[in-house]
Amino acid sequence: MTPIVETERLILRAHRAGDYDACVAMWADPAVVRHISGVPSTPAQTWMRLLTYPGLWAILGFGYWAVEERATGLYVGDVGFADFRREIVPSIAGTPELGWVISPRVQGNGYATEAARAALAWGDANIDAPRTVCIIDPANLASIRVAEKAGFREIARTTYKDDPTVMFERERRAR
Repeated sequence: MTPIVETERLILRAHRAGDYDACVAMWADPAVVRHISGVPSTPAQTWMRLLTYPGLWAILGFGYWAVEERATGLYVGDVGFADFRREIVPSIAGTPELGWVISPRVQGNGYATEAARAALAWGDANIDAPRTVCIIDPANLASIRVAEKAGFREIARTTYKDDPTVMFERERRAR
């Protein structure tokens, strides 16, 4: 079961089938995927992503939330933790990895930082791990700023799938 986490402007909640159209639009946007995969997702790929989210929670005890704008009730993105077992050096296997994506129509409002901080607060209280990591394309300056505002610090410059990647870490905060 996906917990609900609320902030002043956002609700982090389980994904629903009703999120599909907005999720398809977001993941098909070249601006959204430019620093992630570089390739817009097809509707089928997005549907598989939506089906995967509950599995993270069931298997790992943590996962991704849908980000809902409190004022409108609209789906505006995804935030959460995973262990994707990435083949990357240094290894982050077994370490919760935070990720976020916010729809371009609401970018610039601080939602990514607000959602990341809320997810991390939940993680500090509920995930038994000494640290959390995230990996970011070095050209994605907006996400680097989000990571820094959320308390991450750069620990390595590496490559992932032959692309330059910056690895960040954040120590777990005392409960």
